[in-house]
Amino acid sequence: MTLNDVLQKKPGGVITIPATMDLLEAINTMCDHKVGALLVKAEDGSLQGIATERDILRFCSTSKGNLKGAVVNDAMTRKLIVVTPSTSVDEAMTLMTEHRFRHLPVLENNVPIGMISIGDLVKAQLTDITVEASYLREYISYS
Repeated sequence: MTLNDVLQKKPGGVITIPATMDLLEAINTMCDHKVGALLVKAEDGSLQGIATERDILRFCSTSKGNLKGAVVNDAMTRKLIVVTPSTSVDEAMTLMTEHRFRHLPVLENNVPIGMISIGDLVKAQLTDITVEASYLREYISYS
């Protein structure tokens, strides 16, 4: 199974924000969409970074909770590991586990087309295992 398969089953599209967005507005956007990370796009449409709950908590800690005047650019992660739609679910899970992050941007021709969370991958693998177990039970019962 590839990330393209996972993205096809995922509701909604890719949520992107500009690096100049007020940090509190970014937090509200996360809450409104019930997501833990947002992709940060540059003016030319390329991926500039990612703003995660963890990034924002770190920023709040170092700024002693003062968000006045803070923008996404102040808190976001710039060095990203990205994948393509043809990346396998297993490969994506390995990347997330090894690098200890929970969100993975999916790019096609250097343009963000989605984001996969560790929860999306666990759900996809659970579905695969459930279907496989069902087929095996049917096979055994007819033998």
